[in-house]
Amino acid sequence: MNLFRLAGDLTHLLSIVVLLLKIRTTKSCAGISLKTQELYAIVFITRYLDLFTSYRSFYNTVMKLVFLGTSIAIVWYMRYHKVVKQTYNKDQDTFRHYFLVLLCILLALLIPLEFTMIEVFWTFSIYLEAVAILPQLILLQRSRNIDNLTGNYVFLLGAYRAFYIINWIYRFFTEIHKVRWIPWISGLIQTAFYADFFYYYIKSWKNNEELKLPA
Repeated sequence: MNLFRLAGDLTHLLSIVVLLLKIRTTKSCAGISLKTQELYAIVFITRYLDLFTSYRSFYNTVMKLVFLGTSIAIVWYMRYHKVVKQTYNKDQDTFRHYFLVLLCILLALLIPLEFTMIEVFWTFSIYLEAVAILPQLILLQRSRNIDNLTGNYVFLLGAYRAFYIINWIYRFFTEIHKVRWIPWISGLIQTAFYADFFYYYIKSWKNNEELKLPA
């Protein structure tokens, strides 16, 4: 494992820690999209089916279990915790995320890595992760004023994907020497969705201002 992959994994993990910290300490999920969290839970459930069929390393297994467990826990908090669920911005989080699921199922069946059950589910998870952030970004645009923990969570999610792109470039020249079209194109699309948010996040940080997104 190279430094860029490790940085991506740790940044991803940190984003989840920040989100759980926000929910646990403030007893609030205001500004957080349940639709996005449900999509991420589906991503990890379908991606990590190989937990039951293969073993790569202790690190790999632990990270998969952590992402699975935390994604399910976040959805549970937002849906069923008697205090947290009352702070959910249901009226603003209206993106019809099931259309994304259906589209990604279709793409995974038409353009899978391989025509096996595990690989079709893996490909579906890659496609779905690329667009899972959309409900969250739209919710932030509607709410305009964004608290620090929510802004940091989204920024760290985008940074995780950026580190992974650097990791892919590094591995292309040092290890695999071939293009992996499905994860690479999906990853670039996913990172592109964050571009506008990154601009306003960095601008607010430099100017020491409250983070606001244009309507």
